[in-house]
Order: sequence, then C-alpha cells, then structure tokens
Amino acid sequence: MTKILAAVVQLQSTEEKSRNVDAAARLVTEAARRGASFVALPELFNCIGRWEAVVAAAEPISGPTSQRMSELAANLGITLLAGSIAEQSEVAGKIYNTSLLFGPDGRQLACYRKRHLFDVDVPDKVTVRESEFVMPGQEIVGTTLPDFTLGQSICYDLRFPELFRALADRRADVIAVPAAFAFGTGCDHWEVLLRARAIENQAFVIAPNQHGRHTPTLQSYGRSMIIDPWGTVLTTAADGESLALAELDFQRLQDIRRHLPALAHRRDGQ
Repeated sequence: MTKILAAVVQLQSTEEKSRNVDAAARLVTEAARRGASFVALPELFNCIGRWEAVVAAAEPISGPTSQRMSELAANLGITLLAGSIAEQSEVAGKIYNTSLLFGPDGRQLACYRKRHLFDVDVPDKVTVRESEFVMPGQEIVGTTLPDFTLGQSICYDLRFPELFRALADRRADVIAVPAAFAFGTGCDHWEVLLRARAIENQAFVIAPNQHGRHTPTLQSYGRSMIIDPWGTVLTTAADGESLALAELDFQRLQDIRRHLPALAHRRDGQ
C-alpha cells in the first residue's frame, strides 16, 4: 500500500459561474503546487444560489465546466473530483446534481448523480425543497483508481448510512462527500456524521464543503474536512475560500481493518 496527499477545496460560490470556476481552478492549482495528487471540490461549485439561477446555469456533460475541469486535471497531472455541478436533464426545468471524477490524463472516470434530495423544513434553521428542481440519481458509484477505490456521495447523502455501506461493499477505501451543508444543521451534525461514516465503513472520508452566505437566505457551514478510518479529523479548512491537505496512509487503513475487522463480522451481510 502507499500514501498520497489529498486536498479539499472550500469555496464561497455565488450565481456568477465564471467567477466560481476561476476560484476553483486557482485553489486546485495551489493544492497541486503543494503536492496534492487527489483534489476535491464542493457541491455546486460552479453555481449556487437561487434554484432558478442554478437550473438556468445547468450544462450538459461534457460542457464548459466539465471540459475545463478535465483540462485542469490533465495540466496538473492530478485526480480531480469536480464536486458537483447542475447537469441538464431530460425534464424541462429540472437538473441532476452531478459529481464528476477526472483522472491525471483528463479522462472522465466516473459520473455520480445525487440520490437523496434535500427536502426539509427545520424551524429557525433551514427550509429547502431540492426535489422541486432536481432529479434523483439511481446509481451507486465506486471507482477503482491506481492507489485506492473511491466511493462517491453528495451532501444530504451523508445522512443515509446504507449508501455508505453499499460503497464499503464495493471496497471503497475513500468516500467523497462534496457538500453545501446548511449552516443551521452543520453546527450540530456535519462533523458527527462524517466521523460516523468513516468509523462505520473503515474508510477515509474527504468532505469539501461550501462556506458562507450565497444569498441572503442560503448559508453553508464550511469546516471542510479529511477524516481517517479511525474517525480522527486529519485536517479542517479555515473559514472562507481555502484549502486543507492531509496525507492518506493506506497502510494505516489496512491495519485498522485487520485489527478491528468489523466489516467482516457482519451477520448475513448486515
């Protein structure tokens, strides 16, 4: 097994797509300059705000944003998780919330569409109806890379441990959680859930989050993190647009799985 340096990019994206993509590219480039070979962007990194604006900004795959991320990965020679973007769907007025994975040659390796949609009304904290604008994805996506197997999720998926267990069944060593996790619930739930998913599935969890106010009524929590399979927080991003880097030691992952073989102790696959 080996070690790699991974990075999470934290953004404060807006409805201004060109500005957001430029900010993402700048921070991804800085992460690569600092030695990261795997870099992850947050949810809806190229456009976030009013749902009407997000839908209007939707692109096909491959479109301008995915093409630029492909070129960025190739130019830097890194594996790049392009958080998520609004992908045009076959239904008028609706999108997919789609995460793309690019290899060091710029080739698209995976496409994951968010399965669980954020329809909540938590008094004094957050009210969202994502399903009014977003179509749910159907596939569970795990991708074998040269150094590890990556499982994909997006934001609200974090609250559904069965998805993460399905990724563990696909032998995921690292699970990515690009997010725009709401400030109102993030204070109480973000770190707790991320650490739980890492411990339960004995996997690294890489969680790039949006931060700050995107509109007067939409605020993300930040605190982008990388967590090891023991549940230890290896790094946390500073507030604002920032980077956080951490070493992923896959020998430590194997040691944890060997000494505490919880995944092998399941009864009837549960």
